Amino acid sequence: MISDKAILEAIPQVLKTIDVSGLGEKRQGKVRDIYFKDETRILVTTDRQSAFDVILGHIPFKGAVLNLLSQFWFEQTKSILQNHMLSVPDPNVMVTQNCTPTSVEMIVRGYMTGVTKTSIWYSYEKGEREIYGLKFPEGLKKNQKLPEPVLTPTTHPEVGSKLHDERLTRDEIIEQRIVDKDIYEQMERVALSLFDFGSKHCEKQGLILVDTKYEFGIHDGKLMLIDEIHTPDSSRFWIADTYRERFDAGDEPENFDKEFLRLRYANELGYTGDGAPPEMPQDLIIDLAKRYIAVYEKITGKIFEGFEYPIEERIREALQKL
Repeated sequence: MISDKAILEAIPQVLKTIDVSGLGEKRQGKVRDIYFKDETRILVTTDRQSAFDVILGHIPFKGAVLNLLSQFWFEQTKSILQNHMLSVPDPNVMVTQNCTPTSVEMIVRGYMTGVTKTSIWYSYEKGEREIYGLKFPEGLKKNQKLPEPVLTPTTHPEVGSKLHDERLTRDEIIEQRIVDKDIYEQMERVALSLFDFGSKHCEKQGLILVDTKYEFGIHDGKLMLIDEIHTPDSSRFWIADTYRERFDAGDEPENFDKEFLRLRYANELGYTGDGAPPEMPQDLIIDLAKRYIAVYEKITGKIFEGFEYPIEERIREALQKL
């Protein structure tokens, strides 16, 4: 595991953004700088840390963890659906097929949980029993496992948009033709298959895949999996061994994802996305970096290969060879 000292030393030099000449148009997502070159999208995963649709700070090594973990899962799941990955020329870079993103992203949830405004627990706790067009029974508790995973789609704003994700129902998507009916039904099947595959793999590694989001695109008329998959930014992971005991005691599960960050900001700093966020404490930055690295190692079974910051020149050299 990378030491606290190495994380502290990296904080002033984290990858916040990168400008590379000769790569064409640049756009910025929440955590990725995206370049469009010929028929490809070049994704540079930075160390930006987002939650509540806001950039809260920057976490050393986070960008590489997200990029390499997505590479692992894309390789593992390509038999379920082809994905956009073409190559990974650098730990923070993925060259991908330039797809047309669908305007809906698919969230699969296996547990009644969450603190964000699009989570099912947020609505359930306020008394709603029909959420995303799905009916939920009385008496459910926070962090309780659902009888079966559910699909809760949301809008998918364009890269760089200031818009937030908004809840959708299956009927709205099909009736309003937000996505073609046949494509949407394929997205449903694929999302549930990916979640089942990911859940089984994580279980073997001592983790629970609680919920996750999948983004899709269209290339040559065919559906493709895009963006990232089963990372701590797109998914919620709990420690399997202690889940039941902590749930029965009414305690929050041990987690390896952004929920730790969300809970700390919501409960200790009183912030859930409105206005300017409080500065991220240094101890939280260290803890998050170690959590990102740990979940990478748990899922892949590999040791995370650290590196020295700054990394901008390393990335530029890799991109110049494309």
